[in-house]
Amino acid sequence: MISYKTNTLGNVICISTSIFWRKNYRRHAAKFVVKHQGFTLLELLVVIVIIGLLAAYVGPKYFAQLGKSEVTVARAQIEAFEKALDTYRLDMGRYPTTEEGMGALLVKPTETPGWNGPYLKKNVPQDPWGHPYLYRSPGTKTDFEILSYGKDGEPGGEGENADISNQ
Repeated sequence: MISYKTNTLGNVICISTSIFWRKNYRRHAAKFVVKHQGFTLLELLVVIVIIGLLAAYVGPKYFAQLGKSEVTVARAQIEAFEKALDTYRLDMGRYPTTEEGMGALLVKPTETPGWNGPYLKKNVPQDPWGHPYLYRSPGTKTDFEILSYGKDGEPGGEGENADISNQ
C-alpha cells in the first residue's frame, strides 16, 4: 500500500510504502511524478560573472581604504608615544635623549632618579608597514620628534609613502 499526502497545490509531500506497493502502483502512478529542478550551466555562469564584476568594482575601493587606515594607525601610535613622553618629562624634568630613545620609556636609564616607569604597557611597536619609528630629541620644530617614513620606508613621498610625524 502506498500512502501519500498532498498540499493545497496538489504536490506530493509525504510518501510511505508497504509490501503491497506493486498492487496499488498503477492506480496511484500518475500522482507520483517527481519534478527535478536545478540550475543550468548557463545560469551558474551568469551568477559567477556577476560576482566577478562586483569583486572587481569593490576590491580596489576596499584596498584604498586599507592604506588610509594604516596612516590613521600610525598617527594614533605617535600620539600615544607623545603622551608617554610627556609623562616621562613630568617625572624626569626632560625628554629622553636621542641616544636613550623611546626605550627609556620602558627601561630605567642609568643614574636617573625620579623615573616612575615603565611609561608604555608593551614594547615600542613598529609602524604599520613594519619599519621602526625614529625618535629625535631635540626635534626640528619641537622638543622631540617621532617619525615614520610611511609605506616605502624612505624620506619624502606622497600618499601612503608620505612621512608621518608629530610635528
